[in-house]
Amino acid sequence: MTADLQLAKVAGAIADAARARMLCALLDGRARTATELSISAEVSSSTTSAHLAKLTELGFLSVVRQGKHRYFQLANAQVATALEALLQLSAPPEASFSPTTPAHLRYARSCYDHLAGTVAVALHEQLLRQGWLITIENQLQPGNQHYQLSSSGTQLFIAMGVDLQPKPRSRRQYACACLDWSERKAHLGGYLGAALLEMMLAQQWLQREPDDRVLHLTRKGQIALKQHFALSLPERD
Repeated sequence: MTADLQLAKVAGAIADAARARMLCALLDGRARTATELSISAEVSSSTTSAHLAKLTELGFLSVVRQGKHRYFQLANAQVATALEALLQLSAPPEASFSPTTPAHLRYARSCYDHLAGTVAVALHEQLLRQGWLITIENQLQPGNQHYQLSSSGTQLFIAMGVDLQPKPRSRRQYACACLDWSERKAHLGGYLGAALLEMMLAQQWLQREPDDRVLHLTRKGQIALKQHFALSLPERD
């Protein structure tokens, strides 16, 4: 297919009002389910499935599988940049995301054995921003991000006392993006995420509520996050 015909095909995908609403709803960087996108686009679930399949096929969207659930997000920064450039011509109201998760669970909690919530998402973004985590290609799971520590990231984690060596013969992913169900952005999962949370609990950066997943960021934790990660976060109200 020639470049002009490919351009027409891509433009045609965006030109549909329902698909455009879905793409705009994803511009905040969060992932959403087909049901949520169906509501945003104001179309039926069957119509939504067809739209999502087309947008995924054309490379606008990627799919993240979390257990039995599937979430859709913009495929990459290039897609977001192209959409934002087009939106400058029309300047619609910015899409907003209103989570329904209780506030005490949103801020900091355990996700299996690693940290989740607002604190975890902010930490994950800072690790990538500072180059302490490096994204690596995974051909078996192209829709999911996998990481390795950079040399500076390795030094940082060792200095904090994080155990970087998983158990022998462990089949667990070493470090990966885990979609946060309240924030709809990724936090750090895998062995490294679990080791980091273990250290944060041992050093009393975080305290666990009895018989609950809720975690409290302590004053010591606030100071440590700023010292080690250049990350300033308030305590939860």
